[in-house]
Amino acid sequence: MTTNRIRHIGLCLAGALMMYPLLWMLSSSLKPGATVFTQPGLWPASWDLTNYPDGWTALEHPFSLYLANSFVIVILSIIGNLVSCSLAAYGFARLRFTGRRLFFALMLGTMMLPGHVLLVPQYVVFAKLGWLNTYYPLLVPNFLATNAFYIFLMVQFMRALPTELDDAARIDGCGPFRTFWKIIMPLSLPAFATTAIFTFISVWNEFFGPLLYLTDSELYTVPLALRQFMDSEGQSQWGQMFAMSFVSLAPVIGFFIAGQKYLVKGIATTGLK
Repeated sequence: MTTNRIRHIGLCLAGALMMYPLLWMLSSSLKPGATVFTQPGLWPASWDLTNYPDGWTALEHPFSLYLANSFVIVILSIIGNLVSCSLAAYGFARLRFTGRRLFFALMLGTMMLPGHVLLVPQYVVFAKLGWLNTYYPLLVPNFLATNAFYIFLMVQFMRALPTELDDAARIDGCGPFRTFWKIIMPLSLPAFATTAIFTFISVWNEFFGPLLYLTDSELYTVPLALRQFMDSEGQSQWGQMFAMSFVSLAPVIGFFIAGQKYLVKGIATTGLK
């Protein structure tokens, strides 16, 4: 047996192992709720296709409302991160100003702060602004370039672009913003796509932020809606919960597949000069 064949077999086994939780969730969504944990096999002994329509309407509001809420937050978060983080990254990567390295180091230092350290002061600020039970605490920070990881990712990508492009644009009469809009941004599409995919996945799966700031069930996102299927007294609707969990995974998988090419290119070229 050749080395390549052994490597391929190993990769297939590793892939099957990583796919098992997803396949188990799909199988559980097709079982009666009482047999989810009593029949551990992937192939259901008895099928219950009603988990999907029942789960869609089992909560206080239709599940489509929670999907729509999550889509609104995700789309606006992606726009906010792409606009604010790309402008901040352009300033650090291509412009020369006093204190640039110091500010860049301080920005990177914020990545080392545990998120829980900021919870209380952020909550107090948002409460003083009257933003509790609104989407503002979940959206506004994304428009203020608060995510240092995305800024760093874009900085590394923009630094790899030839500086002669900026000189040529300056000779043609372009200012910094026009240089960014006409030259740097089109060439940085892989970094933009990588940021968009990471933002989509992280915001779509975010549970603690919506749990902390949202109290009206009409504003709930998908993770909060899925939590409502679980009952502390043991009466959880497991089949319906797994069915809606599988439905909620479809946008993430679709978005990842659509941008996979740009994601691989963005990660592969980030940091190279």
